[in-house]
Amino acid sequence: MTGALWFLLVGGLLLVMGLTPSFIKRLPVTSAIIYLSIGLLVGPTLLNAFHFNPLKESALLEVLTEVAVLISLFAAGVKMPAPVRLDRWRTPLLLASASMALTVAMVAAFAHYVLGLSIGAAVLLGAIVAPTDPVLATDVQIRHPGDRDPLRFNLTCEAGMNDGSAFPFVMLGLGLLGLHDLGDFGLRWALVDVLWATVAGIAIGVVFGSALGRLGWALRSRCFDHELMDDFLGLGLIGIVYGLSELLNAWGFLAVFFAAVSLRQTEVRLINARAANLGKELAGHSPVVTSGGGDPVATVSEGSLVFKEHLERMSELLLILLVGGSLFLDSWSWRAVSLALFLFFVARPVSVAIGLLGSRTPLRIRGMVGWFGVRGIGSLYYLMYAIQHGLPENVALELIQMTLIVVTTSILIHGASVKPLMNRFWRAD
Repeated sequence: MTGALWFLLVGGLLLVMGLTPSFIKRLPVTSAIIYLSIGLLVGPTLLNAFHFNPLKESALLEVLTEVAVLISLFAAGVKMPAPVRLDRWRTPLLLASASMALTVAMVAAFAHYVLGLSIGAAVLLGAIVAPTDPVLATDVQIRHPGDRDPLRFNLTCEAGMNDGSAFPFVMLGLGLLGLHDLGDFGLRWALVDVLWATVAGIAIGVVFGSALGRLGWALRSRCFDHELMDDFLGLGLIGIVYGLSELLNAWGFLAVFFAAVSLRQTEVRLINARAANLGKELAGHSPVVTSGGGDPVATVSEGSLVFKEHLERMSELLLILLVGGSLFLDSWSWRAVSLALFLFFVARPVSVAIGLLGSRTPLRIRGMVGWFGVRGIGSLYYLMYAIQHGLPENVALELIQMTLIVVTTSILIHGASVKPLMNRFWRAD
């Protein structure tokens, strides 16, 4: 497919989606299924008008997926309700840690003992497909900063954190394949890749997010006619936090998510403090401010959110088209399909059930969380990251096929079930 035809395809699809949002919302499926169907139609599965080769274009795809995940993580972070409380965050923390580790272990065991992959390749595959996705899960995520639905919150917060918490397992898999230094008895991996990279990433995000929130607040409070370019500030925060994390060997995905959370939390605290100090006139607005439903003053977090969500939708469209254009009919091998079925019908629900043992999470929310473990762009990024770090071609080809089928299966089964299941869940309330 020539560049001109690509422009026609993507431009036409953008026009159609832009002109028919109300109609698409009434469809029983998500927009991701529409993008995937068009990719399958014009790709080698049907018309063979183009074929995207993830192995040859791994460097390009790594950058595209990296940017998409970063934007989505920021958008998810600024929608986290304020204030941060341990009782509210306990469930997603368990999902992003205990359930994540269990999923990696279960998938690795299945890949090694059933599919015959080496230990290193099996662990790497488990790490690639374990994290839930912040890009493709928009239909089950928090809709706006004031959305306090517990199911949406748990899924959004989990996706924001486990795209970073999966990185140590990716490095473990690469280390077992001889592509990363784990140190004696795995000591370097435990101290650097797990402890340091995680703590440093969270700390970088919290510090810089809070600093930007206070700086933006100070400029707007002291100079009432001072305008800020919130879109630029949001993108700048992503760039600074992610770049510094890379330099310091910290997990940048965690840093960006917690920078967005910290930015929003800081702004809400400052607004509520002003409302309390000024008395009844502004105090009457404080419940609205706290819930995030609509601030009486401008904030960087909300001002940049709309732009980030638009970028998120465009990246979703492009990347899902490429996924559809990467698949052949014979890509649906029994090995790839069995892995996808095991992940979604065994590993995900079992890991959620075990990870949340003893928590106060209601059973119906546990069941929904166990089902809606959407996989997508984050998994593609980790796969491209591994390829760019020297993954052998034979291993890369096998993992590409399995990961693409996992992502495609997730788009199909979750995209077809999200609207009816979520509607039934809300009616039950």
